[in-house]
Amino acid sequence: MALRPTARASAYRHFMPVVKWEKIVFRLYLPMPLNFEIIGDIIEIETIAVESSIRELERLRKVHGLGRWRKLKGIGTVRFSDGKIARAELHWYEAHGLGKKEMKIKRIL
Repeated sequence: MALRPTARASAYRHFMPVVKWEKIVFRLYLPMPLNFEIIGDIIEIETIAVESSIRELERLRKVHGLGRWRKLKGIGTVRFSDGKIARAELHWYEAHGLGKKEMKIKRIL
C-alpha cells in the first residue's frame, strides 16, 4: 500500500493510504464432475452461442487453442460410473479441428 500526503500534509505531516483496486476474481469450486460415457449418438443438437457470445471464450482459447468456438447442446444416453443408464441434456464446446471439449450433463431427462 502506497502512502500519499493529504492536503494538509505539509503542515501536519499526516499521511493517508492510497488503495488501488485490482480486479477481483471469484471462482466457483464445484464437486468432482460426474464420470460418464455417452452411449450411442447425440440427437437434437442445437447451437447455443458462437464466438463472442460465449462467456468463457478467452479461457477456451488459452486451454484448448484457437478456433471458431461454438457452444452446443443435445440429448444423449449416458452411462454413469456406477452402471446406471439415463437420457440427459448435454452441453459442450466445439471448434473446427479440435472436436468436442468439456462435455457436461446439464440435466437428467
